[in-house]
Amino acid sequence: LESSQLCHVTLIDPEVALKACQEVLLKVKLQDDQRQHPADVAERGAVTQLISPDAGSIKEEDEEDTDTPSQPDPRPSARPEPFSPPSSSKQSWLLRLFESKLFDVSMAISYLYKSKEPGVQAYIGNRLFSFPDSEVDFYLPQLLNMYVHMDTEVGDAIRPYLIHRCSASITFSLLSAWLLGAYSSDMHISTQRHSRGTKLRKLILSDELNPAPSDSPTSSPRTHQRSKSDATMASNGPGAGLRRTGSNPKVEAVHEEVSQRFSRVRLRPQREFIKSLLCIGKRLATLPTKEQKTQRLISELSLLNHKLPARVWLPTAEHQHHVCRVPHTQAVVLNSKDKAPYIIYVEVLDCDSFETSPVPVRIPETRIRSARSAENLDCSTAANGSSGMTSEHRTGSFSTVPNYDNDDEAWATDDIGQLQVEMEAQTSSSDNISQFSVDSITSLESKEPVFIAAGDIRRRLSENLAHTPTAFRRDPEDPSAVALKEPWEEKVRRIREASPYGHLHTWRLLSVIVKCGDDLRQELLAYQVLRQLQSIWQQERVPLWIKPYKILVMSSDSGMIEPVLNAVSLHQVRKQSQLSLLDYFLQEHGSFTTEAFLTAQRNFVQSCAGYSLICYLLQVKDRHNGNILLDSEGHIIHIDFGFILSSSPRNLGFETSAFKLTSEFVDVMGGLNGDMFNYYKMLMLQGLIAARKHMEKVLQIVEIMQQGSHLPCFHGSSTIRSLKDRFHMSLTEEQLQLLVEQLVDGSVRSITTKLYDSFQYVTNGIM
Repeated sequence: LESSQLCHVTLIDPEVALKACQEVLLKVKLQDDQRQHPADVAERGAVTQLISPDAGSIKEEDEEDTDTPSQPDPRPSARPEPFSPPSSSKQSWLLRLFESKLFDVSMAISYLYKSKEPGVQAYIGNRLFSFPDSEVDFYLPQLLNMYVHMDTEVGDAIRPYLIHRCSASITFSLLSAWLLGAYSSDMHISTQRHSRGTKLRKLILSDELNPAPSDSPTSSPRTHQRSKSDATMASNGPGAGLRRTGSNPKVEAVHEEVSQRFSRVRLRPQREFIKSLLCIGKRLATLPTKEQKTQRLISELSLLNHKLPARVWLPTAEHQHHVCRVPHTQAVVLNSKDKAPYIIYVEVLDCDSFETSPVPVRIPETRIRSARSAENLDCSTAANGSSGMTSEHRTGSFSTVPNYDNDDEAWATDDIGQLQVEMEAQTSSSDNISQFSVDSITSLESKEPVFIAAGDIRRRLSENLAHTPTAFRRDPEDPSAVALKEPWEEKVRRIREASPYGHLHTWRLLSVIVKCGDDLRQELLAYQVLRQLQSIWQQERVPLWIKPYKILVMSSDSGMIEPVLNAVSLHQVRKQSQLSLLDYFLQEHGSFTTEAFLTAQRNFVQSCAGYSLICYLLQVKDRHNGNILLDSEGHIIHIDFGFILSSSPRNLGFETSAFKLTSEFVDVMGGLNGDMFNYYKMLMLQGLIAARKHMEKVLQIVEIMQQGSHLPCFHGSSTIRSLKDRFHMSLTEEQLQLLVEQLVDGSVRSITTKLYDSFQYVTNGIM
């Protein structure tokens, strides 16, 4: 790409900024003798003139021409260093704060939101480059909401950082584009079309924001084709032409054209993969019964498997990987009255970089080994780390796989259900071949005997005879119960043994919940608050336990959720076991005096105290037993934060208690007079004291997201004030203790909690 075609994004010049700061400090010194409050004057002066108007400004690219979006100058490939004036007693207090070790991302976001001075906003926008990416990523919803809904100065301060990160990362680009679309949806349609957020989203999705191209053709980024590895391109063998680019005349051998083509398809494979999963969810919602939905889901995913492996990944995972297979028979539809959320399990292979690492070779489902299978599998393992695959080997591996000739065709189908593929004729597939069989075949090919120690046989027998948690029976009305109750380690072992990729050392199993028709922006807000409170309690050494699960917002009505492993809902527990909660604990963990029961009881108390505070502070409603999970270690986990702060289900007003604390919960804790119940109240007091010490960190997360939002949780003008009041900053610790006693007592005796549970049982069958 020619640099003349690019629009320059000029960052703040450190030298000019330093000179401006020194001028400000000199003015402050002169004014100290004339004012009664020199500290206030210094702060005001620093805020007003921290960045000189003559300093290098942050240029907004010309966004009027949306047909040809421009691109930032790739010259700043490294992060610009924020200026750091020398320490001096003459510095303003504000500048001293900005340059101190106490100044973290949370404070930067707060000043960026609250400050009205362009100089301070520009300075903090530059300081974002100095923070670790992971710390800034936590506040990405806040940054993008400010960019969409706040004034031009804030947007100008944030834009260089967003452009820099989008140029460097596909994942960041997609997350930003999804969130920009979701937060722009609250604007009027006429305003939304020409808004700054919409223009930035178009720029990101145009694939114009690419890393600076390398001078070496061999180091150019790879597309998502699984056949285009370095080894294939360099091979001179008879199968060297297997590049799947023959049907696309645009692809030439010239490196510049390859780079340009990569620009166009950089985001497309992942976008189409996600789109396929979301379209499946929308089609499932039209079917009447859960059984029909599950059958359709399995067939849809079976078709999806014909396009894997590919350069796609699960955005809920933190490590780099490529998706290689979806065990379609393991997917299930979750409980929902009107929608069809579903959970899938995804086999992935870890890699160094999902953008540049070679995509794994596909191993056909109909066979695991051929005459040269040992060589092929060795090469496929090498392809994950180094490009050692030859064209001859690759040709053999793909002999029974449908041929998708180029990047534009693979993942270009809007409706995956319309895909026509030839059904496999063999009734026995690789899913029926265990890892032991694979090892046996390898042994026969290499003519080496297999030795199995007698001790290993005894160990396996003893494991099978050992006590295992109670299994759930199959329920046509709730097919997810059996799948969710199965221990995760057992599920991983079972799927790995049946997988043609299971023998690879980089193999891993992931899971994700796909939701369509639900706005997950409130869920994302709740996740951020939970993460912040979890960090606060860990910092203050309060042993409260909560489980924030990752939320991905992909539009205003769709997204993905990280599943909670080894957990089932209290509704499923009661329906499947027909036992009280205490009796179920005894069945799962042993009698009252066993170490397993006492550990599970402590876990229950610590998690119940944590979520009681969460429900009180955020005013979480819709707390029926389908929205409360119980994991295999005894923790409870609250899910579904669709009704928080100012919203409640249908505004029925049933749930008037501070949080849900039923008599069954109290029984597990040992009764109202038990030591563990007193421990529960003590934990709540300690957690509330710790939370109010860091109240501003929680408040700013919610307050920034209220800007320009039409979410139900922000209805009314007193949302933020009421949230702040629930921290009770004016009360002493003795008064707080009395408050906790009152909250607990009111929740235990609440009639409305029982009424709401009865209402859910009558209307939705939730026990």
